[in-house]
Amino acid sequence: MIIVMSHQATPVQVDAVVEKIAELGLTPEVSKGEDRAVIGVIGGNAYAYREAFAHLGGIQEIVQITKPYKLASREWQPRDTVIDVGGVKIGGDEAVMMAGPCSVEGVEMLLETARHVASRGAQVLRGGAFKPRTSPYSFQGLGEEGLKMLAAARDETGLKVITEVVTPGDVELVACYADILQLGTRNMQNYALLQEAGRSGHPVMLKRGMSSTIEEWLLAAEYLLSQGNRNVMLCERGIRTFEPATRFTLDINAVPLVRELSHLPVIVDPSQGTGRWSLVSPLSLAAVAAGANGLIVEVHPHPDDALSDGAQSLDFATFDRLMADLKRLAGVLAAQAAHN
Repeated sequence: MIIVMSHQATPVQVDAVVEKIAELGLTPEVSKGEDRAVIGVIGGNAYAYREAFAHLGGIQEIVQITKPYKLASREWQPRDTVIDVGGVKIGGDEAVMMAGPCSVEGVEMLLETARHVASRGAQVLRGGAFKPRTSPYSFQGLGEEGLKMLAAARDETGLKVITEVVTPGDVELVACYADILQLGTRNMQNYALLQEAGRSGHPVMLKRGMSSTIEEWLLAAEYLLSQGNRNVMLCERGIRTFEPATRFTLDINAVPLVRELSHLPVIVDPSQGTGRWSLVSPLSLAAVAAGANGLIVEVHPHPDDALSDGAQSLDFATFDRLMADLKRLAGVLAAQAAHN
């Protein structure tokens, strides 16, 4: 449940409510807005304890949260979460572009790509140093050497870095180099990894499991949030359906639906979502028009030579056209918003 404090509530009254929650064996989560505090009560059937707060001062109302994902729900936090990653705002009015190769293959290729995408307006560099692959014989990434290359690219270009972490034991290592931890589709329900990433306090992007419902996805985010980490964003990356024409089916429905259900930023990965470079640009535009807070796109100077996912990677010229199209779309959406 949520305890909404009056705008006139004093810090002493807020502390008294927090202490009462702990006394009942429940967990308090305090969110302080511009004019009032909201206290989430986590654990068991918290709403059954609402009468225990009747004698405490400063409370405006007590509201039951009906969603199983308490902290991720809009019932808990009506306003959008905006994550500040070193000055890059994710979740605000601007759709953030994250771009780079599927895998870090070498320092020169990475730097060439980073320089190019930065010059066209990307704000975050993507690239896998650890690659969980379907086949054990596929390229698995360069590990810490790849992380060092990503950090070097950040130092030169100013781009923030997002890269995947695949085991709980690697969270601390990856967090030393990356600005955003990516949890991939295969690890969406790796609860030990979710908890460790949550405890890190580092910004985390949680990809939807390829066969997961939206509720399961939001409950996975709840694991991160329940560790005290509020810097969580979601990534729709396509789900497995009966359709074999594309690698996955990008669920555009999920973008406005999740933004309706949750306050967390929503990123879309049209590269993984389709597996076909020719579909990346139109689905990027569709995702932003549907309300996505950002995109994560695979870009490679020579996709035919890529060690992983070349078929879904954009070359530089195609990426340039996409960025120009996104700029035009942003103007249309801004004009529509002003008219409304």
